[in-house]
Amino acid sequence: MADGIEVAKVGDIADGEGLKVSRIRTGTLDDIAVFNDGGAFFALDDTCSHEEASLSQGWVEDGTVECPLHAACFSLKDGAVLSLPATKGVAAHRVEIVGDAIVVHPAADRLA
Repeated sequence: MADGIEVAKVGDIADGEGLKVSRIRTGTLDDIAVFNDGGAFFALDDTCSHEEASLSQGWVEDGTVECPLHAACFSLKDGAVLSLPATKGVAAHRVEIVGDAIVVHPAADRLA
C-alpha cells in the first residue's frame, strides 16, 4: 500500500462532513471515515470504539468528530478519545492530497 488508495476528490467531501470508505476497498479491518475539517482532510477507523456507530455520520468541528450515537468525541489528528462514553481511541490513517485526489495510506497494523 505504499502508493495509498485514492478515495475521493477534494470537492467530494464538504467542509464539516465525512465519507465512509468500505473495508473491502481499503483492505483494512474496519471501514475508514475520511473527514474534511476546514479544508484539512483526516482519516480514522469508521466504527466508534464505544458502540457500533459510524463516525463518518458524526459532527466534525475544530479538529474533532462527535459520534452520532452517544456523543463521544475523537481527535481527527490521531484518533484519541476526547470524551466519554468512549474510553478507547480509534486508529488514524495518513491522508495525502495529490492534485485534487484524496489519498489514504492505511495504518499497517490495521490491514486485514
